[in-house]
Amino acid sequence: MIQFLDLQKVTQKYESEIKKAVNRIIDSGWYLLGEEVRQFEAEYASYCGTKHCIGVANGLDALHLILRAYLEMGLMNEGDEIIVPANTYIATILAITHNCLKPVLVEPDINTYNIRAENIKKVITDKTRAIMIVHLYGQNAFNEKIKELCIKYKLKLIEDNAQAQGAIFKNKRTGSLGDAAGNSFYPGKNLGAFGDAGAITTNDNELASIIRALGNYGSYKKYTNRFKGMNSRLDEIQAAILRIKLKYLDQDNAKRREISQMYRRMIDNPKVILPHPLTEEGHVWHLFVTRTLNRIGLQRYLTKNNIQTLIHYPIPPHKQQAYKEWNAISLPVTEKIHNEVLSIPISPILTDSEVNYIIDKVNKWKND
Repeated sequence: MIQFLDLQKVTQKYESEIKKAVNRIIDSGWYLLGEEVRQFEAEYASYCGTKHCIGVANGLDALHLILRAYLEMGLMNEGDEIIVPANTYIATILAITHNCLKPVLVEPDINTYNIRAENIKKVITDKTRAIMIVHLYGQNAFNEKIKELCIKYKLKLIEDNAQAQGAIFKNKRTGSLGDAAGNSFYPGKNLGAFGDAGAITTNDNELASIIRALGNYGSYKKYTNRFKGMNSRLDEIQAAILRIKLKYLDQDNAKRREISQMYRRMIDNPKVILPHPLTEEGHVWHLFVTRTLNRIGLQRYLTKNNIQTLIHYPIPPHKQQAYKEWNAISLPVTEKIHNEVLSIPISPILTDSEVNYIIDKVNKWKND
């Protein structure tokens, strides 16, 4: 079976370095808020091109803390509106509602799967405080039209950069394109830890300072709590692992681009719609997401041929039981995407023979 993502094989590339780093931390006796976290924060901020990086427990917390900090700064109030793509993973929405803010769901572009500036403009009101763009599947969602809307209406621009570490827009990396960005280092991400991990990147000094306190029980000084904070901290072992893998991120992303080019050049089954990036450097191919009217048929066929696939994502947020108040809403573009998408393997450890095998099998599918 060609696994969708073989994390054991992925880890083999860094195994000796990681074991040394973990042993170093065990021997140090210091496991939280230590030198590894400080070094990773500096290195990832430098990689993204931002002044600050604050390590946190996971990607959801990263987005949650950005919004919470804006509330503490008085730049947002409960009930304010945050514009967000309707077809994102539910974590993006949860970060908004957890802060008693109102998500305003916007239809994406059917070709890029990312939010459209034209649709954003239609829903801006006097309650709108931010646009949260999602670099979905690894493709940069930022563009000048969105930035112009933020300037015109005095809105914050927040990036959900959970899936696109290393993607570039005009020589700037995602994570540095807006006012703040939430990053996820879940094991399956392009830059993945050995458990949950995340970070916030920003150039805003005050925002960074408040976020750092909020994630540490609301404290700048031990046992002195300025805010009603939470416990969301990146640990030393995860930071050390991320430092090692960050060194290879551009190399790994280049391999993903190479595989995506093979897929896009050689898959010619008319029943399968392929993704088409706006630019090569603007996509890091966290996922290679195809679409077809008979998704279950294609998935079953590929499974029979020992190719594992996944669906990202089968149910859009507005159709989830968690948001039952939205279940009657009609968002046809979003629903079409969620009903048709099927992700095929794309990871740096795939061999050319495996990629060619996948291409051959997809091309031979007869839509039955």
